[in-house]
Amino acid sequence: MTAPNNNPGQPSPFGPPPGGQPMAPPFPTPPQPQNGLGTTALVLGIIGAVLFFTVWGGIILGVLALIFGLIGHARARKGLATNKGVALAGTILGGLAVVVSIVWLVVVVMAVQKVSDEIQKEVDKAATADPGAGADDPAGGDDTEEPAASDEPLKFGATHTYDDGVKVTVSKPKPYSPDEFAAGHKDGNVAVQFTITIVNGGKKTMDVTTALPTLRDAKGADVEMVFDGSNGTKPFNGKLLAGKQAQGNFAFSVPADATKEVQLEVGPEVIKYDDIIWTGPAK
Repeated sequence: MTAPNNNPGQPSPFGPPPGGQPMAPPFPTPPQPQNGLGTTALVLGIIGAVLFFTVWGGIILGVLALIFGLIGHARARKGLATNKGVALAGTILGGLAVVVSIVWLVVVVMAVQKVSDEIQKEVDKAATADPGAGADDPAGGDDTEEPAASDEPLKFGATHTYDDGVKVTVSKPKPYSPDEFAAGHKDGNVAVQFTITIVNGGKKTMDVTTALPTLRDAKGADVEMVFDGSNGTKPFNGKLLAGKQAQGNFAFSVPADATKEVQLEVGPEVIKYDDIIWTGPAK
């Protein structure tokens, strides 16, 4: 005989009844938290915020941090993850990186444009003053030390030497691929890059910061300079000692139907040196 079970709420000490079903575990096993996306968003947001000035780092990594952070935050709200705060922090840092990178790009473009406008004003002022420069000199002499320049345009790759020994070389244009966040480039245009080399063969230190080239396409229209996070355009900066040389890179976006004969104009130092013209095909 089987001993009676005086406590019906408790299982029989002698095992389950014959033919009965096995008892289910008292508590289900909870699912593992999925915290990977939130952590990834935080890491990408930190890196993007630090590298905001590179554009590609700030914008691309910032956008990825935003996406991963929003997904991770949504999982945390559904109870599938436990790092809601980490995902939220990654989302905020990602958004901050994108905004700061865009602002930085706009500031750089505006600063370069302002410098270019100031240089153009100085050039126009000097050109206006030239006709009366010899009014007080009966002999028609010129007391300035401005080196003479040639009126004949040079071919890309050629070097112009001023009377004081300063040399300027403009390389042949080479194809350039702006990144997707580039400013100044239009779809369908041909992007090219020039390398300009200035050699100070004179005896005095010169300031090459103002050595900014202008480019006209085959139709005579001004061509926009390209700025991006890959330093397609990297202007000259500071002073150049006697006997030293400096190089600057300048990218332009030329309309596809106006590349046959472009014209680049540049001088090593505004006002003091005349600009020289180089010509040739853009591709």
